[in-house]
Amino acid sequence: MTTSESPVRASFPEARGREKGYDKRAVDEFLDRARVAFEAGEDSLTAADVRRVAFPLVRHGYAIAPVDAALGRVEDAFAARERSQAVARAGADAWVGHAREIAQEVLDRLSRPRRQRFDRVSSLRYGYRIDEVDLVADKIARYLETGEALSVEQVRAVAFRMQRGGYREAQVDAVLDAVVEVMLAVA
Repeated sequence: MTTSESPVRASFPEARGREKGYDKRAVDEFLDRARVAFEAGEDSLTAADVRRVAFPLVRHGYAIAPVDAALGRVEDAFAARERSQAVARAGADAWVGHAREIAQEVLDRLSRPRRQRFDRVSSLRYGYRIDEVDLVADKIARYLETGEALSVEQVRAVAFRMQRGGYREAQVDAVLDAVVEVMLAVA
């Protein structure tokens, strides 16, 4: 392998003390794969794939926050490329129309009454805290309805505590992913 073909290793700080971090090999392999796919213009990896990637947590792994920030930049780059390709293929009106449809679906869900916006897990299982999700949902709804200030980074950084009988995580996460997709589409 030549120098130009050798994998690029990320230089992230290591998690400190007893904190766990992302598995270094998994992060490096994914970022290498993302770099190759982006540079080659391949559709084998999308912004949504970058948004959904997960890494094992291990001792002496990479610190989480810097890796997440880098993944946000990688996702932004893929989203910008996808937007450019879609506009070139179907035109700006089609791209904006698609983003509006997604935004309306999200808004329809978030317009449901508080404590009823998402399915709940059984009272024996843990889900996202309902009150916390509803607060974030209200902020997102205001962003979609009135343009109230909200950044992609704020949506990406949302984290909820858990409670028995809380909201189903997969549904909440899917809505957050859709919000990021809309925000990146109109950026």
